[in-house]
Amino acid sequence: MLVGLLQLEIFIPDSASLKEKRFVLLSLKQRLRNKFNISIAEIDQNDKWQLATLGVAVVANEKRFVEKTLNKIFSLVEQEHNIQIMNQQFEIL
Repeated sequence: MLVGLLQLEIFIPDSASLKEKRFVLLSLKQRLRNKFNISIAEIDQNDKWQLATLGVAVVANEKRFVEKTLNKIFSLVEQEHNIQIMNQQFEIL
């Protein structure tokens, strides 16, 4: 069993409140869950209006599948017009 981890620090420039931030994150997390069958959560910077850190976990039995899935997730988040990725970390355990 392999576990792939992706940590994304993101900036949401149009967010003017925690409510707006939560709306953007909820939408993004739900779309990623539905498309990739992953676990995803906001893991840091919960009280900041425009910043968030997301943690993503993928479990599979093939390293290639884990890498491919994490890369697709990263690409999809990168294409979001209302989100900017500031930093990312990939890890496979």
